[in-house]
Amino acid sequence: MPEIRNPNQGGSQDNHAFLVMMIVMLGVIFGLQYWRAQRNPQIVPPTHASQPAAAASTEAPAANPTSVVGKVSVTPTVAATQATTTVVQNELYRITFSNQGGQVISWILRKYKDTAGHPLDLVHQGAARRFGFPLSLYTYDAGLNDQLASALYVASATGNLDAPATLTFKYAEGGLSVTKTFTFGDTYVIHADTEVLRDGVPVRALLAWPAGLGDTVTAMGYAGEQIDTNGDGKTQHLAFKKISGGNTLSGPFDFAGVSDQYFGAVFLPDHPEQATLVTFEHTVDIAQVKPSDRSGEPTPPTKVLPVLGTAVGSLSAHDQINLFVGPKAINVLKNIHTANGNNLEPLLDFGFFGPIGKYLFLGLRMVHSWIAPHDSTVNNYSWGWAIIIFTMLIYIVLLPLRVQGMKSALKMQRIQPQIDAIKAKYKNPKPTDPKAGEMNAEIMAMQKANGVSMLGGCIPSLIQLPLLFAFFTMMTKVVELRQAHFFWLPDLSAADPYHVLPILMVVTSFLAQFYTPSPGVDPQQQKMMAFIMPAFSGYLTWNYSSGLALYWNVGNIVMIVTQLVMNQTSMGREMREIAAKRARRKAAAPKPGLRTIQGRR
Repeated sequence: MPEIRNPNQGGSQDNHAFLVMMIVMLGVIFGLQYWRAQRNPQIVPPTHASQPAAAASTEAPAANPTSVVGKVSVTPTVAATQATTTVVQNELYRITFSNQGGQVISWILRKYKDTAGHPLDLVHQGAARRFGFPLSLYTYDAGLNDQLASALYVASATGNLDAPATLTFKYAEGGLSVTKTFTFGDTYVIHADTEVLRDGVPVRALLAWPAGLGDTVTAMGYAGEQIDTNGDGKTQHLAFKKISGGNTLSGPFDFAGVSDQYFGAVFLPDHPEQATLVTFEHTVDIAQVKPSDRSGEPTPPTKVLPVLGTAVGSLSAHDQINLFVGPKAINVLKNIHTANGNNLEPLLDFGFFGPIGKYLFLGLRMVHSWIAPHDSTVNNYSWGWAIIIFTMLIYIVLLPLRVQGMKSALKMQRIQPQIDAIKAKYKNPKPTDPKAGEMNAEIMAMQKANGVSMLGGCIPSLIQLPLLFAFFTMMTKVVELRQAHFFWLPDLSAADPYHVLPILMVVTSFLAQFYTPSPGVDPQQQKMMAFIMPAFSGYLTWNYSSGLALYWNVGNIVMIVTQLVMNQTSMGREMREIAAKRARRKAAAPKPGLRTIQGRR
């Protein structure tokens, strides 16, 4: 190296100056390396090994958590050296956390099975790998979202934890600092406390369940995911087509989350008035999901399925929120309360005939409790017997209305010849003819004079139809009937695999119509309905809930038996005699358009 000489100094000072300059340069170089290491620590790629001893931390002493260099805030690094897992469990669930992202990779409900008979995992594995795992954090910065989800947090515990317990994840790098604390009890609800800071400044980060539920495909096909919200006493159930991905909705929200037919992942903010909701909508090709990820679920009719998700938090960076992940069972939902004291029962949606469906199920559950008061299992015969007994009770209660309807039908039969005479008098005018109004007024006056009610014979049907429609919806909404088997039926919420009940539906529906008198109905129309209605009922139950088909068949059998008994009474005999006389008169009457030709003598 050439000698550096200062012309103003003597040669004796040259070596001293050179040594000082070298010491300063080395100090600067090593100082820069140390500073860069603090701001950009090397993150170890996650491994599949999960060893509790590997949860070592490069955490700096906590005595001085933040040092200031000029105007840049530098937070000591807090990060694990490799991926680990922590399992938290109670008798209801088994939750597996990964320290990579401090998020959930498996959420098993221990009392429920998937369609293949394996423990039900409510994490949709295929969708979660693409769109995010539960209890990840959502900010409005995509790069920060990725960093928060991929970072290796330091877990307060690894291995297995039995609830009640608390689990904390911490991560710090550069100016970023994250703390996630989860508290577990003996119910389906856990509590989350999260905080994200950047250079000491709060960052708005919402707790997310971003990628649907693990039972997307059920025995009946697509489970019908929706986003449920409740605020200001109003509950909304939003289907996929009504969701805009990334849309932010302002509260207040008593609860908000995603659910399907039977299960839900719903957030309950500690401060509903400050809550905000972000909605996610994705699609997943079920054919691209590995078979092991589907847990043996059957391939649905369509390959592309919608997947919904939510993220909920407050306007501040410090979020405190409860999360319910479990079955939409009435007895469970009633015992889970929001910050405002309301329960989660509105989460269960029975559709258009909701009030009827709800009370029908409460009645069915009451009968079930009589049959099996100590039966807490899902797979049992008792629900099938409960449907049979409950149906018989319904039709027994409706029996007085059927008798009243038969009396009204008999009165109608008695005055039918007079009604026919009035129609003949007006020569059966068209509905647009002014005479039609006069004819109808005269007929109504005659019916009123003889105590005949137009609705008298229709009341039983008017009551039975709403009950049928309510059962139609209720049977596929209540988780209690999910996978409840009954003799050859493996699942009362799914279709009869051998189609025995739909075929029996055709037979019982035909016999019910055949034995029920229909006075005043055109014979041709009556014959047509006797075949169309049974065929329609069989078609309706062919691929639908076998529980509905069981209810409908039992109802038809009760109707047939009661009608046969009623037909043997004096009222029934009189109805048959009147019908026979009318049939003989029609047979003897000359047919319209035919003339009698006299033969020659």
